[in-house]
Amino acid sequence: SRFLSPEEALKIQGATDGDTPLRFIGSYPMGGAYLLRALWEQLGIPDALSQCMKDRSFTSPVEWAAFAMTANRALAPDSKRGVEEWVREDVALGNPESIELQHLYRAMDVLLEYREVIHKGVFFAVADLLNLEVDLIFFDTTSTYFEMDEEDEDGLRQYGHSKDHRPDLPQVVIGLAVTKEGIPVKCWTMPGNTSDMKTVETIKNDLLGWKLGRCIWVMDRGMSSEENRLILQKAGGHYIIGEKLRDNQEVHKKVLAKRGRFTAIRENLEIKEVIVGDGERRRRFILVHNPEEARKDKATREKTLKKIDEALKSIGEQRGKCHKKSVCTLRSHRTMGRYLRQLKTGEIKIDKGKIKEEAHLDGKYIISTSDDTLSPEDVALGYKQLMEVERAFRTLKTTMDLRPVYHRKDERIQAHVFLCFLALLLVRIAERKTNMTWDRIKAQMERLHLGEFFSKDGRVLQATELTPEQLNILKLLKIPPPQRIRNIKMTPKICRQTPKKQA
Repeated sequence: SRFLSPEEALKIQGATDGDTPLRFIGSYPMGGAYLLRALWEQLGIPDALSQCMKDRSFTSPVEWAAFAMTANRALAPDSKRGVEEWVREDVALGNPESIELQHLYRAMDVLLEYREVIHKGVFFAVADLLNLEVDLIFFDTTSTYFEMDEEDEDGLRQYGHSKDHRPDLPQVVIGLAVTKEGIPVKCWTMPGNTSDMKTVETIKNDLLGWKLGRCIWVMDRGMSSEENRLILQKAGGHYIIGEKLRDNQEVHKKVLAKRGRFTAIRENLEIKEVIVGDGERRRRFILVHNPEEARKDKATREKTLKKIDEALKSIGEQRGKCHKKSVCTLRSHRTMGRYLRQLKTGEIKIDKGKIKEEAHLDGKYIISTSDDTLSPEDVALGYKQLMEVERAFRTLKTTMDLRPVYHRKDERIQAHVFLCFLALLLVRIAERKTNMTWDRIKAQMERLHLGEFFSKDGRVLQATELTPEQLNILKLLKIPPPQRIRNIKMTPKICRQTPKKQA
């Protein structure tokens, strides 16, 4: 691009004082895209893609198309056809060439082909940019479903355990690894029926080549099987994993029965270390107690017991089939059924023993770890940070509009998820370096517009003046302010894609 010299700027401004003033054509949001483009370049993604494609003779703007789709996910999520219109009509993206739908699909294919190279390069760029510690890697899975009647015969879209509570629809499983700072490291897209064990094995093997050094995997209680623990300990790895509190395992009963006081390490966070077994059977647990959550658990239980009382009174007034059906419904209830027992006579009553058992669990959860060098406090606080993955998934499904997925082919589905991952990465970097939410950053930066004018001397683009808030955001991200006035007479389409001529 070519920016105006002071002399040229004066010449253009002088046009407003004569008989031929500047004619205003329109203005387009540019701040969000400008910020994201700068972060995209800081991560070296354009260079990485150029290196990957150096022996390919692409004539289309593949790298800019990839950025356009990523920026769209972070700013105004839409279908790929919608992205084409968004770039043409609704944003000052900064692209030097026009971007068409075919370019977007080609860019998706290229991104998927070189996904592993980009993943690895971006990770080390982020680690350097933010001075990240990668001794703890947090991992979890989610699922996203498809509005279709049948699963694929042989593809990603399969029936499986739905975390969206839609077991009636085919889905894919998405795995995400993040650092303890909440920065996404890598994403995986797997068939909807992939087991937890296969998931853990895949992510462990994928990251072996990254040579992360000492690496501790942090996972929630859904991944706590013995097979998964063994996989994570291969090649000297370690784990911090949540345990299922109510699975009736003997080892967990021993942890809960451990005498002794809890040690407070934070407000509403108390811990107790418990060692169970010897030799190869030795396992290290941290029993955690949250007094505030304990009060909430107690209040929830009391509310449930009140509902049970009301239901039992109603059942007592019923007779025949109606009575029998109500009894079965109450006993099978996911929450209320936990506190009930049935007598030999068929009568159901509140189980006081069960109430006592549940009260003993109020506000508690169990964590296990294979690393004896970590203090109990480090284990508890490390596991508590697992919520960063949950937060990342929420962002993927809300801010990035992960669903609906408009693609049918496996390759395009994987590319779509990868684009969402890249958008999440840029958003998390912006949040971490500014200590602001993305909603706040986006709201401030999208107020920065690019105005388009015509005069007798040419076509001019001029950005609105930066506010103190916008200047502060750019400063925190080490992004230079954009030039305010640009003459694009000699280099058309430099900052906003020119609309196609109507036939």
